Amino acid sequence: MKLIVCIKQVPNTVEVKLDPATGRLIRDGVPNIINPDDKNALEEALRIKDENPGTTVTVLSMGPAQADVAMREALAMGADEAILLSDRAFGGSDTWATSYIIATAIKKINDFDIIFCGRQAIDGDTAQVGPQIAEQLNIPQITYVEELTVSGDKVTARRKLEEGYSVVEAKMPVLITAIKELNTPRYMTPAGIFDAYKKEVKVWGFDDVPVDPEKIGLKGSPTNVRNTFSPDAKGHGMMLDGADRMTVKNLFDRLDEKHLL
Repeated sequence: MKLIVCIKQVPNTVEVKLDPATGRLIRDGVPNIINPDDKNALEEALRIKDENPGTTVTVLSMGPAQADVAMREALAMGADEAILLSDRAFGGSDTWATSYIIATAIKKINDFDIIFCGRQAIDGDTAQVGPQIAEQLNIPQITYVEELTVSGDKVTARRKLEEGYSVVEAKMPVLITAIKELNTPRYMTPAGIFDAYKKEVKVWGFDDVPVDPEKIGLKGSPTNVRNTFSPDAKGHGMMLDGADRMTVKNLFDRLDEKHLL
């Protein structure tokens, strides 16, 4: 089998703060990591590779040159090949334009059975790129996967729902989006790290991927973020002690003052 894993390098949002004046992320001094859900996607591909001799795993990402570090981490975990889509022309792309660029690159790769993506990226939380890639490629998709079985030319997945789960079967090629319950990502090994820095991370720019310039970047993005801000902290609440008639009346009076009744 030939597996493709889409990953993204993101700032560690635990340490990210917003500039109150500009509303932009303060990235100085903030470490970049592989998006957590994408690591689960990569681990699942590597698990399938371990169980099926001859399987290859290609990692694909779009981002600036610094994403090379994330690509080499994926190689150190066990991926066979890494391709980084990096060009100033791709900058400013929203989820739709991003999925178009990635899908076009996958068409160039051409041969694949399963595409793995993380459910969503922690710097955007849209959960849109994976499903949009599947739509661009016109292949089936199974999202929010917490358990996956591969048999022949089919996959069977258990999808996590708010109040339970559903079981879905699909023929390959298929796109899967992974959630953290799917597995526990493995660590890099010293030998893996050593080998990762001997391998080539292929960089594909605008001239390498046959995209329509009208469909990428800010020009090709149907959505844009107008403003980003941190909500003001809420004031302290009021505690009313007691369970008598006067306490209940006091509660209703307070709610009425705030026009909540």
